[in-house]
Amino acid sequence: MPSGAHYRWIMHTAQPSFPSQPRQIHRTASDLRRGVPVMLTGPENLLILAAETAGPAAIAELCALGTGEPMLLIAPVRGAAVLRRPVENDSAVVAAHIPAALLTVAALRGFADPTAPQTRTPLEPTAAPAAGLAALTLAKLGRLLPAMLAVRVGPEVEATLGERGLLAVPVADVLDYPAGETLGLRQVAVASVPLNGAPNSRVVAFRAEASAIEHLAILVGQPETAEAPLVRIHSECFTGDLLGSMRCDCGEQLRGAIQRMAEDGAGVLLYLAQEGRGIGLVNKLRAYTLQDRGLDTIDANRVLGWGADERNFLVAALMLVELGIERVRLLTNNPDKIAALAACGVEIVGREAHAFAPNGVNDEYLATKAARFGHMLD
Repeated sequence: MPSGAHYRWIMHTAQPSFPSQPRQIHRTASDLRRGVPVMLTGPENLLILAAETAGPAAIAELCALGTGEPMLLIAPVRGAAVLRRPVENDSAVVAAHIPAALLTVAALRGFADPTAPQTRTPLEPTAAPAAGLAALTLAKLGRLLPAMLAVRVGPEVEATLGERGLLAVPVADVLDYPAGETLGLRQVAVASVPLNGAPNSRVVAFRAEASAIEHLAILVGQPETAEAPLVRIHSECFTGDLLGSMRCDCGEQLRGAIQRMAEDGAGVLLYLAQEGRGIGLVNKLRAYTLQDRGLDTIDANRVLGWGADERNFLVAALMLVELGIERVRLLTNNPDKIAALAACGVEIVGREAHAFAPNGVNDEYLATKAARFGHMLD
């Protein structure tokens, strides 16, 4: 999750830098999701292919274009399992040689996904290329597991990308993208949406210039006119919000927040498109499988190669700015949300507790949030 310094930089810099090719970043991330190789350009060019979507033809194409042996680029925690040895604590990317016998769809998916059938043969480590971090960043932007098949390629390959139907994007643009993906956030639609228990409600849709991702604000009453309305930052949760899953407390928090705001007379629920603490729905389901095997919610995310919490609460602060709300009473148990909004200049005049009792299924989940995330559930 971004630091307080990062939030302050975005909010207070008049013209923060932004990748010159956001469109190209989105296109390359989309190609990776479709199992198509893409090139990262920089001091050395790297052709990459997402391990979880790679097919036989794409694997063969990537290997044919490479100048050296193919390698696997993977996040450190997952890398330790694939190598079957410890990795350096400060490693951002782990690289490993992949022998020809393991260049198969099944083996690559086993390396990438700890919930898939695993390959017993450990890989041998190698030096990670300079573009390794950008490769994993691009995977995460596509909501893919951060595991890439990669080969170094020469300039003659870059010159023929167009005729091969392959895309390229500069390493620097990929690394800069997460810092600026919320720039240009604006309201794009608003409608009256009467809710059960809160009939005087509106939904406002927001979209950033550089991203097709849409976030929503649910306005109960007239919070714009309140001195310090109740505000909740709520990350979307398909399983909890819509299906009523008992594995989390998200559905209760969503409906409970709207009820509290209706009772209070006004409030804003910021509904952010950051499923599974920012790892996406598919990866959250994988994390559930790992939790069923004994891991807690933090370690399950990390074993998949993601951070414990990949969300960016900057978007919440920018939505409040667009709504003209500067002072809030934050409805939360999460100290990170308090710190993030405060770093962005939102005045938090008070915290309102928002805890719900365990239901017999989510007891360990709630205990982990308290013990490891520091959530204030008492």
